[in-house]
Amino acid sequence: MSEGVSEGVNGGVSEVTRAEYCVIACAEAWRGAGEILASPMGLIPSVGARLARHTFAPDLLLTDGEALLVGPDGTVEGWLPYRQHLALVTGGRRHVMMGASQIDRYGNQNIACIGDWAKPLRQLLGVRGAPVNTLNNPTSYWVPRHSRRVFVERVDMVCGVGYDRAAGARHHRVPRVVSDLGVFDFATPDHAMRLASVHPGVSVEQVREATGFDLVIPDEVPLTREPTAGELRLIREVIDPHGTRAREVAV
Repeated sequence: MSEGVSEGVNGGVSEVTRAEYCVIACAEAWRGAGEILASPMGLIPSVGARLARHTFAPDLLLTDGEALLVGPDGTVEGWLPYRQHLALVTGGRRHVMMGASQIDRYGNQNIACIGDWAKPLRQLLGVRGAPVNTLNNPTSYWVPRHSRRVFVERVDMVCGVGYDRAAGARHHRVPRVVSDLGVFDFATPDHAMRLASVHPGVSVEQVREATGFDLVIPDEVPLTREPTAGELRLIREVIDPHGTRAREVAV
């Protein structure tokens, strides 16, 4: 599979980078979301959320991470006090895209430690808001470096709650996982992780080898969709003109 190309804004042909495919894959997490709060954590998810707001998700609410609602260009649009933020979180009116130091086949996520909790080999961020996020509003994940160290058979500690542990949680949903290799969902009978698409330049076998558990792999795996010329212009000229997206995915 070769890297994709899109028609450039001036009619030429422009190569689409892996980072830009990742931006598109993250943006698609909020397609059709309506008027909910987007909480992207990380550079590429943030570019993706702003792209979605600029294009196919105009009702999406974006925040500065503190107390303001902002437009895709940073213009202040409103005030979001913390109590109202919590009401959105616990009522299913937010879709957060978090990171994952480990994630397993059912979407259990770990950002707290590597190794046994009593004597960890490495201390990470801590549990933070992951349980509240995953049990109370849709939660997707962004993994910039897909490997067997991240996609594991069993997470060392459950921070974000997966499908096998979320019985009775009314708003629990893990719409997608995006990595630098592809897009994954849980659209299977037992909610085991499925390979939904691969980014151009990535093979199914490459994804399989980089994953520490048996993925559900359909007979036909599509390519992650290419950005349109308009989306490329927004990414490159409006949202991220300095190309900072390449810091997370340099391919």
